[in-house]
Amino acid sequence: MNIPFSPPSDNHCPQVRVAKIRPVGIVTYPGVEIIDLTGPMEVFAFANVGLQRSGVCSEPAYPMEVLAAKPGPIATSCGLQIIANKAYSDVRDGIDTLLIAGTPDVSCLLCDPALQDWVRAVAPRVRRLASVCTGAFLLAESGLLDGLRATSHWDYCDWLARDYPSVTVEPDRIFVRDGFISTSGGVTSGIDLALSMVEEDWGSELALLVARYLVVFLKRPGGQSQFSAYLTSDATRPELKDLQAWIMLHLTEDLRVETLAERMFMSPRNFARFFQAETGMTPAKFVELARIDAARHYLGSTRLSIEVVADKSGFADQERMRRAFMRQLGINPQSYRERFGLSDLHSVKAA
Repeated sequence: MNIPFSPPSDNHCPQVRVAKIRPVGIVTYPGVEIIDLTGPMEVFAFANVGLQRSGVCSEPAYPMEVLAAKPGPIATSCGLQIIANKAYSDVRDGIDTLLIAGTPDVSCLLCDPALQDWVRAVAPRVRRLASVCTGAFLLAESGLLDGLRATSHWDYCDWLARDYPSVTVEPDRIFVRDGFISTSGGVTSGIDLALSMVEEDWGSELALLVARYLVVFLKRPGGQSQFSAYLTSDATRPELKDLQAWIMLHLTEDLRVETLAERMFMSPRNFARFFQAETGMTPAKFVELARIDAARHYLGSTRLSIEVVADKSGFADQERMRRAFMRQLGINPQSYRERFGLSDLHSVKAA
């Protein structure tokens, strides 16, 4: 692995005159979602490598400790075990950034008053407090999100908003920062949040190099909705799932409601109602999202012209693709390519 990093000059980033060590504590418990834990850890670990190999730091800038009710092995939601370094009750000071990992079983966060008491006590002593995925429920239950904006996994946001009305829930955000507290969306959004922290601490060059090495966006376009578009489909009928798969493989064909209804041996009106009832979206929106997904792939991984991308993605013309991008992602295709397309690593400049 080689992550060359040129730290920003003192004019842009005075704090690099003396390398700062920012200890990271990550709260875990039985049933934790492992990517909530390991995703941010990998970001900080690769940042450590870049800083040390560039001579900015002689030791890890982000020393990390996994905290649990007691030291030792912890079973994650997928069955793999991780090792907690310390009991969180033994830690009172010395944490710069405290992360609360999430879990598919939120009840294990809501029924642990000792953990809630500890988080409330340590929160004023950390520079940054953040949650990944459903970890936001622990912060909310502890009262730390009262009056703040927050997010969580898209499938849990209604629950969060219903049970904690004093929290302003923003379900379509990858992550939300309100004061010193940050909350992030579903699972891999913890990576996005950790990258933003590295960028805040050391500038965009290091954050971008880490993102490229991990093969992720430094800043994803749009919000959670674009990534959950197909995942949120609740279709249970095999024939409808087959139709969705067929659509994504035939984006340049005629995908009007009448055509799709004919494939399902239904009238257009009955098909449209059936599709929306099963998936939560209209057939037209599903088709548009599928075409946007294909266009994003071409824009990010090829040097095809915008016109060709529009044609290959089934939009027929550039203007139609532009309107779809603006409507669903809030960014036009050209800007998307400029931010997330192929580029020369050596052209990246420091913030």
